[in-house]
Amino acid sequence: MSACDAPAAAVEDGPQGAVSRRGLDHPFGRWAPPADRPFEVAPGIQWVRMPMPGSLDHINLWLLDDADEAGPGTAIVDTGMNVPMCRAVWEALLPGRRITRIICTHLHPDHIGLAGWLSHRSGARVHMSRDEYLLARVLQLRPLESPPDEALAYVTAAGWPEDWIAAFRNTRWNYFATNTTPLPGSYHRLEEGDELHIGARRWRVTIGSGHSPEHVCLVDHEGGVMISGDQVLPRITPNVSVNVMEPRGDPLGNWLDSLRAFLSLPADVLVLPAHGYPFHGLHERLRQIIAGHEERLALLQDFCRTPRTVHDCLPRLFGARLNDSNRFMATGEAFAHLRRLQRQALVVAERRGAALHFHTA
Repeated sequence: MSACDAPAAAVEDGPQGAVSRRGLDHPFGRWAPPADRPFEVAPGIQWVRMPMPGSLDHINLWLLDDADEAGPGTAIVDTGMNVPMCRAVWEALLPGRRITRIICTHLHPDHIGLAGWLSHRSGARVHMSRDEYLLARVLQLRPLESPPDEALAYVTAAGWPEDWIAAFRNTRWNYFATNTTPLPGSYHRLEEGDELHIGARRWRVTIGSGHSPEHVCLVDHEGGVMISGDQVLPRITPNVSVNVMEPRGDPLGNWLDSLRAFLSLPADVLVLPAHGYPFHGLHERLRQIIAGHEERLALLQDFCRTPRTVHDCLPRLFGARLNDSNRFMATGEAFAHLRRLQRQALVVAERRGAALHFHTA
């Protein structure tokens, strides 16, 4: 659960001058191109600011100059959601453009929502990591009219009050299938350390985890550019949640391990994030994100000197930002912090009635 930058009005006269903010340098300022006018951020890399419904407002997509046996073309990194506003942008961008490959950083609908549609339309193969592809295929096969028993057990264990659970029972469990188009039955697997030759650039695949199982980032070491997806964002942090399918997982531990590993990447790369604005300052931002989560872990550890449910922890972590539309996501993130403390043997979990209660060891 997080709040994104306020929408920035696209200006017609090009990017602003470079600005510094919270230790990061934004070479184009807080400016974004109009959705149907890709902007070149580096030779052979164009930025598409795709609009999206909801609080995130947008996703940044990247068009990479490419070539294959059929000639010059464009490789796409991420696709936007399966909603009319995203399809309309692609309808404006695709004429005269041959797609060579569709690279998806991870499985969330804003990143793969139109991958199947674009693949079917262009004939280009989808490139993803295996865990992301397989989990996406599973989620597309299981749209439901109401939450499954596992989801009800999850929110009950979190200590949700009865009125929250009653409202939850009446929600549809089909967000993923609705906002994505069916993925093709075959794909190109991306693995840690793979090298992709796309146009004049050589991109090395670097894998992160926590926000999603096997998140792909692309790093051009020689050219000094990193396409970071949601793994590293300049202002917000992506949701890191214990999920219904793996209620005893430790995604926050995976997330923090990934961020620390990314400190081995070059510090001076131009980071191209999925949300927000391109920036320099990778190591500074990694340290900020790690420190922020460590502060929240310390806060919850202290709070759990008295036994607490996940529900009890929500106001402590999110305060006034908590509302009906984001409380499920907030619950997942609070769960992730408590499970991390549990893995560190700093808190223990005990079931009292239907709910788990966490307290300091």
